[in-house]
Amino acid sequence: MNSLERQVLDAIDFEGLLSFLERLIAIPSCDGRESAAQEAVARHMEACGLEVDTWELDFEQLQEHPACFQEVHREHGLGVVGSLGGPGAGHDLIFNGHVDVVPAGDPANWTYPPWQSTLTSNRLYGRGAVDMKGGLCCGIYAAKALLDAGIGLNGKLTVESVIGEEDGGIGTLATLLRGYRADAAILMEPTRLAVIPAQAGALNFRLTVNGLSAHGCVRDEGVSAIEKFQPIFAGLRSFEQRRNANCSDPLFASYALPYPISIGTVAAGDWASTVPERLVCEGRYGVQLDEDLDSARTQFEKAVIQIAGEDPWLAEHPPEVEWWGGQFAPAETPRDHAILESVAEAMQELTGKRPSVEGVPYGADMRLLVNEGGIPTILFGPGDVRQSHRPDEFVPLDDLLLATRALALTALRYCGAAQTEQTEL
Repeated sequence: MNSLERQVLDAIDFEGLLSFLERLIAIPSCDGRESAAQEAVARHMEACGLEVDTWELDFEQLQEHPACFQEVHREHGLGVVGSLGGPGAGHDLIFNGHVDVVPAGDPANWTYPPWQSTLTSNRLYGRGAVDMKGGLCCGIYAAKALLDAGIGLNGKLTVESVIGEEDGGIGTLATLLRGYRADAAILMEPTRLAVIPAQAGALNFRLTVNGLSAHGCVRDEGVSAIEKFQPIFAGLRSFEQRRNANCSDPLFASYALPYPISIGTVAAGDWASTVPERLVCEGRYGVQLDEDLDSARTQFEKAVIQIAGEDPWLAEHPPEVEWWGGQFAPAETPRDHAILESVAEAMQELTGKRPSVEGVPYGADMRLLVNEGGIPTILFGPGDVRQSHRPDEFVPLDDLLLATRALALTALRYCGAAQTEQTEL
């Protein structure tokens, strides 16, 4: 490393990062209530020295875009972008992170309070710690380290704090429509510090199964929608296995099911002593890396029809398929792209070994940056996605520090230092 790079790494304010992350975790930014968190991020970016752009999201305009999907109704939303450096001969780079989190569920299932950060055993617990307020803070404090070290950048570094990632990505779409572009982007999603150039897609579906109601005392004279759902569920499991059997991409080798089909909710019946005439289930359908959304939907619908055709009742009363909410297309960045190499080289210098390069089975805002913005994008961030969306969510402190160091080093090298003289150590 040269002297400027060491200067930047030495300038990282890790205690400040933890303090701000604790403040963010204490703001319950779920169910469309993200504005308080965004306001806190904007104020903090300004205090760090970033040039900040804050604006009201126009939801009516955004919803006219074909890539806009929402599951959560919002009355108000803010876009927040901080920037430094440029314009110059260097590359422009985006750091992107979201403040929205999923609900905490029953607090009784948590060892530690979900809306209060807890530091123990070299981990920081709390809702959003890993998904992904921790990663967002890494991006902010990597930018702050450059400013604190007094090092200008030839290219522009932009730190985007967005809303709505969990239910469709409306916040990142808003940054694209506002004109934010770069030569590359890094989303600080939890990747265990692996470098991720490929993300699968995911579609939300709703299945309605119709039966025939009858008094429970003569249940054999009715048709239970619950019982008719059972062969559909089993058939979807077989369909899932067939789709995943064809996955040979080494990026997904660590996943038994790179493209899972998961039923998340089931509701049936309206009276305890009545045979249920309707069952409605909602779920998530994994989309393959090289698959367009229309083709994926068609395959699913054909599978449901085929499954129903094997049951006399369902053949005459086929289940209804609806597509709703988040519709996440897959996305991929060339595996030899300079941004992937920049992060991998930074990690190798910081740890002594090259990081793993993998794909992930979950949808993320990468698809918007790549497919709508034309921006080569990778995922890279602290913690494990397996700790998200569950009680006692946590992020390791070591991951937070290492991710911040790698991001700062990557930004310096990718954007280019404004100083021309660098002393090799």
